[in-house]
Amino acid sequence: MESKYDLIKQDIANKIIHGIYPAGSYLPSENELCDLYGTSRETVRKALVLLLELGYIQKIKGKGSIVLDVSRFVFPVSGIKSFKELNQSQNMHSTTKVLTLEPRLVPTKDFGLDQNSELEATYIERLRTINDEPIIIDIDYVLSKVVNDIPKMAAENSLYEYFEDQLGLDISYATKTITVEEPTERQRQLLKIPPHKDVVVIRSMTYLNDTTLFQFTESIHRADKFSFVDFARRQKLKGH
Repeated sequence: MESKYDLIKQDIANKIIHGIYPAGSYLPSENELCDLYGTSRETVRKALVLLLELGYIQKIKGKGSIVLDVSRFVFPVSGIKSFKELNQSQNMHSTTKVLTLEPRLVPTKDFGLDQNSELEATYIERLRTINDEPIIIDIDYVLSKVVNDIPKMAAENSLYEYFEDQLGLDISYATKTITVEEPTERQRQLLKIPPHKDVVVIRSMTYLNDTTLFQFTESIHRADKFSFVDFARRQKLKGH
């Protein structure tokens, strides 16, 4: 169950995304937000800290929280989020179609691993659409030694929801590489990519909290439909 401050954070983020709180404007004061959500100042402040860390707002001393410019459909290159979570947070009106779900070996060369390794996995290929347009092909290899069975319903809904809520896996971190590549003919047809247009490919390796590698992912994006951004805040070392 989500905490009160998480729900407040999500509600304010949705209002920023949809322009109810436009870029350059100030959020209501903490007192006004307390009244609006019927909660304590501590809860409101926790929600504002999350919005600050995510890049939705900036605190201006003596003035309050100013709304930063955010894009409607932004796919983060840092952080670990499922497509379902992105769909919910950005209201992308998306659908997912499972194209393939079968046992395969991980193509270790594509992920910079020892090519002599034979890693058995469940191969999942899914087509993501937004507003009825094909946007992303997601390809996952989930190592069989960690997860030996993945129902089609879980692939259609959310793998991470299945991993965490049903299997109790503790997903912790991922390493990612981003390249611009020429699509295969199949990718070009699935994503309806015009001739001579490239795709952006994000390859990631995802680990559990105990450092166990369990998932390889290739996300193949139409470069003309998504912005790939990161938001970073400077972390100062004490004493500097």
